[in-house]
Amino acid sequence: MQETRLNLLLTSLLNQILNFFSNPWRRLSLNIIAFLLGFFLSNTIASIAGQAGRWDVTFAFIFLIFTEGSNIIIYRNRNPNKPLWRTTLNAFKLGFAYSLYLEGLKLAS
Repeated sequence: MQETRLNLLLTSLLNQILNFFSNPWRRLSLNIIAFLLGFFLSNTIASIAGQAGRWDVTFAFIFLIFTEGSNIIIYRNRNPNKPLWRTTLNAFKLGFAYSLYLEGLKLAS
């Protein structure tokens, strides 16, 4: 790629963000926020789909594709030092799946 000013700006911005989240507490807080965001998003989408009553199968298929696709991305390499975006995606996926599990328990009772 050419070394344009925009490219240099984006590269330096990405390096600053990665350096900011190199602190373990900041990384942990980002993963907790991603978990809660996945929980909220899944709960919201499941509630909206449940109200309509016609989109249940479609949303279930989309949720399945998302979780399996993210599993392929996250667990493709067995490298113990995973990049920040993979751990954040994993936390988001865990919150997403946990919310769907709780929705299923609410419907079963």
